[in-house]
Amino acid sequence: MPRILTIDDYNFKGKTALVRVDFNSAIDPKTKRVLDSTRIRAHGESTIKELSVKGAKVVILAHQGRPGDPDFTSLKEHAKILGEILHMPVQFADDLFGEKAQKAIQQLKNGEILVLDNVRGFSDEQKKGTPEEHAKTELVKKLSPLADVFVSDAFAAAHRAHVSIVGFTAVLPSVAGRIMEREVKALDRVVHNPEKPCVYALGGAKADDALKISRYVLKNGIAEHVLTGGVVGHLFLTAKGVDVGKKNREFLEKKELMQFVPGIKELMKKYPKNIEVPLDLAVEADGKRAEVLVSKLPTEYSACDIGHETVERYTGILMDAKSIVVSGPMGVYENKEFIYGTAEVFGAIASSKAFSLVGGGHSIAAVEELGLSKKMSYISTAGGALIEFLMGEQLPGIVALEKAAART
Repeated sequence: MPRILTIDDYNFKGKTALVRVDFNSAIDPKTKRVLDSTRIRAHGESTIKELSVKGAKVVILAHQGRPGDPDFTSLKEHAKILGEILHMPVQFADDLFGEKAQKAIQQLKNGEILVLDNVRGFSDEQKKGTPEEHAKTELVKKLSPLADVFVSDAFAAAHRAHVSIVGFTAVLPSVAGRIMEREVKALDRVVHNPEKPCVYALGGAKADDALKISRYVLKNGIAEHVLTGGVVGHLFLTAKGVDVGKKNREFLEKKELMQFVPGIKELMKKYPKNIEVPLDLAVEADGKRAEVLVSKLPTEYSACDIGHETVERYTGILMDAKSIVVSGPMGVYENKEFIYGTAEVFGAIASSKAFSLVGGGHSIAAVEELGLSKKMSYISTAGGALIEFLMGEQLPGIVALEKAAART
């Protein structure tokens, strides 16, 4: 695991803690109301509550949307929702680092919580830079003298070298919040030190990510098996030389995925025994499910799921695994006719004794739809940061915490 400090390494009583969280939520574009408070609840019930209980003066930094986008809005409602979740008053400053914000921070008492306004209201927030460069920005120069410690809890934004993510780490003692700590520990367990055999089940439609993840985990001996399904499976079949049919091929072309075929072909040639592609597919024939063996392709119909033979093969591999990463469903699980492959594969993961990590919006939605959330070892809501971590990329937010820890 990266060498970072956590909440356990600092005495927060009476200290002012600047806490960068990820409150970015689904917003109704017309009313600007928050539609899903999952992330607010996650940070509130763990890091924020713990800091408050420990007697810190808690100052929240967060973003919502991007300037110009329909979901770019104030964090006033986020603060209200946080207060409801914690059953305590949560203050809101309609300001980020001006006099109003500074005064609100200075007047905080031990255990009190203050939410500052959207950090992306600061024009330089999204500029990339080093912690040292960002430490010279107005945001950091105005707020850091008012704080004793920086708590980095926005793992979902850790792949961005933005001012509020890395800037404070250059000038303040910096520790990981509980969400950041949990994400890093869980991911470290399946990327840097997985118990073997390790299996990556890659489905959904993000085939470019699947290629990069497969290449990294196979090249570095992290995974013994990569199982493919969904659009990823169709693309890997195509790279293997299988004609998946005009409709499916046109879909891959429309999504500009055919450009990845040469890279996948090269990978499959190098690791022929490690990459699994579907043995059969379920297609939509006149609105009904019909299964076709890969050896009987092409098909005139749209492929929407993996078939029974593939499920049998994949579940056999999964039941022997000690570590499993799943990113993306095996098919169009939203349609009851085609939920079978995802239900069986995810069910096998849930019932296995392996440490299982689930990531990606559609994977999480499918897990919840199937009622398997509590049976998975860890569910990551991180999105882009998760994918980059799985691809072996260094995340600026984590690197900044490592540098801060090295200075102590």
